[in-house]
Amino acid sequence: MKQYTLLFLFCSYLFYGQQHTSVEEFATSITAQELKEHLYVYASDYFQGRETGTLGQKRAIDYLQNFYTTSGIQAAKGTENYLQPMELNIRDQIIQTENVVAFIEGSEFPNEYLVLSSHLDHIGINSKGEINNGADDDGSGTVALLEIAEAFKLAKDQNQGPKRSIIFLHVTGEEKGLLGSKYYSENPLYPLAGTMVNLNVDMIGRVNPKRENDDPNYIYLIGADKLSQELHDISEATNEKYTQLALDYTYNDEKDPNRFYYRSDHYNFAKKNIPVIFYFSGTHEDYHRPGDTPDKILYPTLEKRTRLIFYTAWELANRPNKIKLNPN
Repeated sequence: MKQYTLLFLFCSYLFYGQQHTSVEEFATSITAQELKEHLYVYASDYFQGRETGTLGQKRAIDYLQNFYTTSGIQAAKGTENYLQPMELNIRDQIIQTENVVAFIEGSEFPNEYLVLSSHLDHIGINSKGEINNGADDDGSGTVALLEIAEAFKLAKDQNQGPKRSIIFLHVTGEEKGLLGSKYYSENPLYPLAGTMVNLNVDMIGRVNPKRENDDPNYIYLIGADKLSQELHDISEATNEKYTQLALDYTYNDEKDPNRFYYRSDHYNFAKKNIPVIFYFSGTHEDYHRPGDTPDKILYPTLEKRTRLIFYTAWELANRPNKIKLNPN
């Protein structure tokens, strides 16, 4: 009897051991090729520059809805098939628009949340009739979120999903004044009291030509230490362990005249005392111009940066305790 029991345990170990996949293997599902395929569609002329409230933005929303539906990633509660509708007053014009919100429930701490955000909109068509495709701003952040969501779904399908819940938040109206993230922060679909962190991704596909070092293997990090030194430390350790990108804090300086900390969607979470990291690769000559096209994106670099964000989200979602806020 004992011999059969040992044989059964050994066979079970072999079977279940083979089912376990490492986080590195999930990360390999994030590829330059898939990022490129998404972005060549998402930043194409068909989307007409994705200006808030326009037909092009509605087409972008359809693309995101279709991705999450076909990937089997559920809609966030309180949405209308992934949509969080809102009415915005933009330059004295009432605009009907939407955030897109998907959700993966945590296995152990389902009422603790990570919000991963990017903005789905851009600035549309200029006065000359030229389309501003917004491949970097913020097509790069948008497709990064899609690939990260896919990696987490792969993990969940193998019973290795995140311990905390993850909200994939594609906000509208960023180019109109961070309006979609403001709306979410004031009308959250999940309690802000349980929201541990916001990782915001806005322009991570190119390089800053003004940066002294021309090595593209870097990322600007903004805000990580402002509300939680522990978040900063986890971010540093995660990069050292997995990706070894150069983490550049130039724009994290309070004295930096660009004031990027206040200029993307994470800021509406920071105002609610939720720790944030803003991932950014800098502006360039095509910022808010028709030249921001998908052929200029550095896809292998975008892959590395996206994997760093995935690994950081993974570490935060699966750690035993919530990160701590800095003392007042």
